[in-house]
Amino acid sequence: MYSEQEYLELEREAEYKSEYFRGEIFAMAGAGHNHNRIVQNLSGECYIAFKGKSCHTFSNDMRLNIPENGLYTYPDVIIVCGRNEFLDEKKDTLVNPNVIIEVLSSSTSSYDRGEKFHFYRSIPSLCEYVVIDSSKIAAEVYRKDENGFWYIASEGYAIDEFIELKSVELRIALKDIYAETEDILVR
Repeated sequence: MYSEQEYLELEREAEYKSEYFRGEIFAMAGAGHNHNRIVQNLSGECYIAFKGKSCHTFSNDMRLNIPENGLYTYPDVIIVCGRNEFLDEKKDTLVNPNVIIEVLSSSTSSYDRGEKFHFYRSIPSLCEYVVIDSSKIAAEVYRKDENGFWYIASEGYAIDEFIELKSVELRIALKDIYAETEDILVR
């Protein structure tokens, strides 16, 4: 069992990323071609959309801490609007995401849709959670309403559709999300 401080000390010196939850450290697996391509496509679309605005993105290497449940993790894409809030002066662990995007793989899909999403919902600043499948055309946006309840707000399952992130005024075409991917299943 490790304390959060022990985890952070180890992680800041580690060659490979690991997640932390309730005293345990979990090594993260590498991502495949489609996963990486989708993350890069999303980052590029966000960069263009947010240029000159108060929102910005982090991808893959920005650690996120959820104080309410103690999870430390690395979402695929984080969108923050306004000022970044960090866990400490090292500025390597964010605590105030507005949008989190996870790219699903066969090994992470259940966790990202289930327990991890449950953990994410306790973040006060989080307005939307997006899951993008890396093996087939499927994108879903979950949004928090004014009473704190989460619902599917936007979804796309065909290459000519869009998803909409209202909290950051962003509409993204699935053809742009899936550009240059390989062997994607089409419904």
